[in-house]
Amino acid sequence: MNRLDGKVAIVTGAGRGIGRAIAEALHAEGATTIATSRASSDPTFGEIHYAQLDVADEADWRRVVTDVLEVHGHIDILVNNAGIIAYEPLHELTIEDWHNVVATNQTGVWLGMREVVPHMITQGGGSIVNISSIWGSAAVGGAHAYHATKGAVRNMSKNAAITYATQKVRVNSLHPGFIETPLTDSQAPAVNEYVVSQTPMGRAGRPHEIAAGVVFLASDEASFVTGSELVIDGGYLAQ
Repeated sequence: MNRLDGKVAIVTGAGRGIGRAIAEALHAEGATTIATSRASSDPTFGEIHYAQLDVADEADWRRVVTDVLEVHGHIDILVNNAGIIAYEPLHELTIEDWHNVVATNQTGVWLGMREVVPHMITQGGGSIVNISSIWGSAAVGGAHAYHATKGAVRNMSKNAAITYATQKVRVNSLHPGFIETPLTDSQAPAVNEYVVSQTPMGRAGRPHEIAAGVVFLASDEASFVTGSELVIDGGYLAQ
């Protein structure tokens, strides 16, 4: 408890699933937490603050970051979690679906980092955690745009980590395996069963297990950790 006392955090894609678990975990550890999603309002967050944010919208990012700074004075943690998926292989993928996935999964991460990094530099540091995926490091058939963007997030994080290391802005990526969320619940059961069957621990992960990793990377306990990939996948990528 209280590992993040005095820190201010923004979490994207926090309406449900992994993002919501992350927002709740940061709040439980003492951070003033601003949970965001595309929804116009979410009154169920209780003491966690809420802001509407389309991560692919440059003006939206500027508005949210400006508001957070005006109210709280600083931003210490950014968790770029918002993401969507298209399942089509590359020869069936439409240009519209490609642009939608890239806009949310890749451009959204870039915009978030671009907006907060100058403030983190000015205040003397901060921690950014970008949620990638095991599919940013390995592949299965289909879901071409998702694979492309999650791989991009992996390398974007490394680039930012190296670029801002001397300015004490730490940037790491986190790579979940198969996690039980509303997103995976909406997938074909056969797909879910296959991925779980290929996971050495033999089960799906849970959102709070991902959130625990984010808390570590966001905290001062990870003060010498930047440019790393934290894999939480039940052993999938170890094979």
